[in-house]
Amino acid sequence: MLVTTRGRKRWMIPKGWPIPGLEPHESAAREAFEEAGLVGYVDPKAVGSFRYDKRLGPGRQVRCTVEVFPFHVDHQRPHWLEKGERETRWLSTKKAASLVSQPELKRIILSFNPNRHSSDEAQNRSLNAGPDHGTGS
Repeated sequence: MLVTTRGRKRWMIPKGWPIPGLEPHESAAREAFEEAGLVGYVDPKAVGSFRYDKRLGPGRQVRCTVEVFPFHVDHQRPHWLEKGERETRWLSTKKAASLVSQPELKRIILSFNPNRHSSDEAQNRSLNAGPDHGTGS
């Protein structure tokens, strides 16, 4: 699943700033729900990280490091917080990697093996994201 960024409409994975009081993988689950309406379980073990320059306004940017967590999607809600602001697209790993601009993220996408990250243990330790679990409507 890729989403477009709000400003430049570039393809990216759902991501965001750390949320106070949440572990990094829990923040990732919240962002996936807000940006793409995804509900499911996030694995607390990151599969990699990448860096990019986040634009904060004209002439302002900050270098960010993004940790990438596997997300076991149960479903995508028909409505979510940022639906009108972003496009979402379900893609093969090869197609998704071809659309993102960050070389490190391309590598992570191409090397991802969902079978390595589908254990019941990961689901039991992870945050269940979505409106039924207090993260939004």
